[in-house]
Amino acid sequence: MPASTLDRTTALVLVDLQKGITGLPTVHPAAEVVARGARLAEAFRSRGLPVVLVNVTGGAPGRTEARRPGGTPPADWAELVPELDRRPGDILVTKERWGAFHGTDLDAELRRRGVTQIVFGGIATSIGVESSARAAYEHGYHVTIAVDAVTDLDADAHRNSVQRIFPRLGETDSTEAIIGLLG
Repeated sequence: MPASTLDRTTALVLVDLQKGITGLPTVHPAAEVVARGARLAEAFRSRGLPVVLVNVTGGAPGRTEARRPGGTPPADWAELVPELDRRPGDILVTKERWGAFHGTDLDAELRRRGVTQIVFGGIATSIGVESSARAAYEHGYHVTIAVDAVTDLDADAHRNSVQRIFPRLGETDSTEAIIGLLG
């Protein structure tokens, strides 16, 4: 369902737009996803709304290195891409698992600011973004996904999230439509 409205206290959560992930081959060009994420971030900041930048530094203990080609990631793997133009007022969430809520203070940070709705973007659609959106829904937030600001490493997984999962969690729309709803 297209996005119909945004709550007065909506936050933007951009998941895993970091050097090590944006450099992987994705279904839609990562550079375009990053550019849309940066555009959303600027629109939210200009309206005084919270921007959350999420990066991932780990996985299940003892298993992450086995799944990553080449073993240990480069030193800058978890650094956010510079295009996001991180600002002092942005909330940084560093996670160890797929979802941005598990084992982090994200929920407390959002509740402290009175946030009732979250707009999501990032990589990978079916992993970090979907896990975070599911948790947001379970925590009682209204969920909106900027579907042109997400991409995945797998086309079928991306399509499943966008067509089957996200519409069950909330609303979906384009970056431009969501910015238009900010007023």
